[in-house]
Amino acid sequence: MKTTYYPQDDILEIRFSDKEITSEVSQDWNVNVSYADDGTIVELVVLDAVKTGFMPFHSGDTRTAA
Repeated sequence: MKTTYYPQDDILEIRFSDKEITSEVSQDWNVNVSYADDGTIVELVVLDAVKTGFMPFHSGDTRTAA
């Protein structure tokens, strides 16, 4: 499994396998599920991931200057 977050677009991509994607289904306006030929989930893509609460992500440097 590989998870990639694109902060500039607020897109979360979760790749479950290296199988070829043969079909895609939109679950909502911001969630897309990709399937392999055998029906297994290959990839999940979430648009506006942080904004919609799918990913509790905080960007920025939290260190303080000494």
